[in-house]
Amino acid sequence: MHIIGLMSGTSVDGIDAALIHLTSPQQAPLQFQLLAHLTHPYPSEIRSNILQICSAAPLSIASLAHLDNAIAQTFAQAALLVNQGFPKADLIGSHGQTVFHQPPSTHLPLGYSLQIGRGDLIAYLTQIETISNFRAADLAAQGQGAPLVPPVDAALLTHPTRDRAIQNIGGIGNVTFLPAQNKPNPKILGWDTGPGNMLLDLAVIQLTHNQQTYDTDGNWAASGSVCNRLVDRWLTHPFFHQAPPKSTGRELFSANYLKTCHHDATLEALSDADFLATLTEFTARSIHLNYQKFLPSLPDEIFVCGGGSRNRYLMSRLQAHFPSRTVSTTDALGLNSDAKEAIAFAILAYWRKHNFPGNLLDVTGATQNVLLGEIHPVHPRKIDSVDFA
Repeated sequence: MHIIGLMSGTSVDGIDAALIHLTSPQQAPLQFQLLAHLTHPYPSEIRSNILQICSAAPLSIASLAHLDNAIAQTFAQAALLVNQGFPKADLIGSHGQTVFHQPPSTHLPLGYSLQIGRGDLIAYLTQIETISNFRAADLAAQGQGAPLVPPVDAALLTHPTRDRAIQNIGGIGNVTFLPAQNKPNPKILGWDTGPGNMLLDLAVIQLTHNQQTYDTDGNWAASGSVCNRLVDRWLTHPFFHQAPPKSTGRELFSANYLKTCHHDATLEALSDADFLATLTEFTARSIHLNYQKFLPSLPDEIFVCGGGSRNRYLMSRLQAHFPSRTVSTTDALGLNSDAKEAIAFAILAYWRKHNFPGNLLDVTGATQNVLLGEIHPVHPRKIDSVDFA
């Protein structure tokens, strides 16, 4: 099958689209060829509206409906663009855009997560069967609904004799721990580790008055000095000491959280570069702390994907905290680190289409394995033109 995966994460920096050809489609070992991938930017108005919602700005139902449609149209555009020059895809797996994520807790046994960008509209506009809303079934089974990529990581990246950690650093960081296949009763683990690029990107936007949206290669942060006193303080946040299963998002590590961090930095008289260096160290050390506290042992190898894998300063700080381990990107394994999350949702869509459960109970905490995603069949259009206005 030719399958398109569509993903936009908490960074809201665009829609990652990947077109794959499954050549060995069993759940494991699973083999595929990446035919094309791209990042399709959001129109500035849509991105601004998404960020406002994620910052808990009030929104009318009518405005939410309009944004839901606009995101679906933009996702459909991304799918058609990545499919250009190739046979028409058989299936689309669309994660949608998360605008609210509330994991279950002792006070709230059922969590809730909202991804908008209507799958039925994507299917209609592209004329390709689409699967969307992947988190809902796991949440209904009292799971976190996240992270969902670990079973795909297990199918693609498990090593016969070496323990591996696959660390995604998007807006939020999350880890998949893949024990070596030769270990007795290997248990795949995974959870959100805390902020990834989110606080860094928000800080750059504010410091440059919207002239930049991220710190290229981490060069600005690399010119500063880390205030470990602040990192120590920030790492006392309860989330870092909460045992998995756990997940988080902008609801916790938001612009308001960054205000507290910036206030702390001001009291310490940090320069802008020092502030960015300290936020970068916060991300790196939060990952290290999670591994130390919650993994059965440190992995032999760490492979990073997502936007953070392109931040050379952040990668160097990770390597500094794991001096006896190899820290690289998933590119070293032949898996494109920019396209990896979109690839995962293409594979999750394939599993849903063929009725393979897609969640891991040790990862999400769900009470049972469930089919992830809602299927939206194609309804042929009576006209050929597509109006994305």
